[in-house]
Amino acid sequence: MHFVRTTPRRTAFALAPFASGVMASAWADNPPSHPGAATLAHEKGGPAARASQTLSTPSAAEQHQLPPDSTTTQTLGLPGRTLAFAATAGSIRLFSDTGEPQADIAYTAYQLGGSDRVRRPVTFFFNGGPGASSAWLQLGNAGPWRLRINADEVTPSTSPEVRPNAETWLDFTDLVFIDPLGTGYSRFVATGEDVRKRFFSVDGDVSALAVVIRRWLEKHERLLSPKYVAGESYGGIRGPKMVRQLQMQQGVGVKGLIMISPVFDYRETGDTSLLQYVATLPSYVATAREAKRPVNREDLAEVEAYARGEFLTDLIKGRADEEATTRLADKVATLTGIDQAISRRLAGRFDVDDFRRELDRNNGRVAGRFDASVRGLHPYPDFGSLGFGDPSRDTLLAPLTSAAVDLLTRQLNWRPDGSYELSNAGVGRAWDFGVSPPHSLFELRQILATDAKMTVLVGHGLFDLATPYFASQLVLDQLPAFAAAPRIKLAVYPGGHMFYSRNASRQAFRAEVEAMMKEGVN
Repeated sequence: MHFVRTTPRRTAFALAPFASGVMASAWADNPPSHPGAATLAHEKGGPAARASQTLSTPSAAEQHQLPPDSTTTQTLGLPGRTLAFAATAGSIRLFSDTGEPQADIAYTAYQLGGSDRVRRPVTFFFNGGPGASSAWLQLGNAGPWRLRINADEVTPSTSPEVRPNAETWLDFTDLVFIDPLGTGYSRFVATGEDVRKRFFSVDGDVSALAVVIRRWLEKHERLLSPKYVAGESYGGIRGPKMVRQLQMQQGVGVKGLIMISPVFDYRETGDTSLLQYVATLPSYVATAREAKRPVNREDLAEVEAYARGEFLTDLIKGRADEEATTRLADKVATLTGIDQAISRRLAGRFDVDDFRRELDRNNGRVAGRFDASVRGLHPYPDFGSLGFGDPSRDTLLAPLTSAAVDLLTRQLNWRPDGSYELSNAGVGRAWDFGVSPPHSLFELRQILATDAKMTVLVGHGLFDLATPYFASQLVLDQLPAFAAAPRIKLAVYPGGHMFYSRNASRQAFRAEVEAMMKEGVN
């Protein structure tokens, strides 16, 4: 997770209005002690950013400090094996280039006992938003313990008790789950709007997280280990940019990048772009068909061909061409099962909320945004577009938050004060996306060109309307030959944004990741 909804009517890919960007300036763990120490670029812009920075005094900063790291020894009984590992819940402090404390970034790490740390991979995880903690990937997918997050069954009052995760990735890689600033227990220790603006920006966020990874590797003596980065959703922007930062600024090479339900490029998928309709159409059709029978990507071959062929051609002709518009609208109605009159009224151009509202309107239900195969009751069924949430996400917030807090405080013995932020909408509202919509395609090409042995695995869910799988397919199709398969693989599974909530999809993706890492070590 996950995207933050900022306006009542945005496309599947929109988060917030785009504004000017600034770079973060941060030190990791300790302030600089010698002139040659590495630092991050500090770029200021605009009247607010040029205003004098107000930092908290050291005593005030200490009042906000997270507790010391807690390391416990854990034993986990799983089918066919027992895992003994060290679990650490803690934080890494970031400093300004003048040595002032700025932020504490929380992490949870799991390291298998008795392993060769030179050959043993370590994977760094982060979710998206901006404003989502890493609990989604930790407790829903790869961590030692798992919480059921299948939104078709889970409700806010479902028990938040976690269970041993038979599909944990700990069998083949150590795990470090990072909570970006403003999520989980990560927090500012400096005050002032200038500090917040630097961290809540595309480049500032990436720079800070790259430093956190480097410092964790140093702190735990893992610089020689094979390193992987795994990001979800907005992680598609973070991931390639962070790997580039690690390669070029932090002196850390990354063996592989694992992208889970990512968005790579906002430029062609905004409110005014025609490509948004091309990207979402296969997921719309998959959702409609799923209601009648199980669906795999292979079942959508003709829909994908239509989307990038006749559909796009008719779309470009515009409403001025009535024949093309009617043909398109009627074909979309046939493919999705939505009333032909409604499709004609919208000219076959369904944005995500249109589709979610109209798909099952007759039954007073709305489809999920993160998983359109999940249906929920419309709180205002007589008012159409008014006030419906996301039944594939909203029901998960309470149990997942409780589970994350219970795991950290009771199982891992780490007890910060303050609230745990699972999905912090305030971060998304404050985020500086830059002058133009962000993308990570430049960095994706650069990291693959720089390291000819690096690989990328992209996983998507068929029914995800937040980051549709076909949008990634369109992006990856434009990469040069050196970035083609097998270096980059796109795997698509039944499920939504958190496709790993489905047992078969989680197991299949885990197998892909394990194969990727075994190939990387050999």
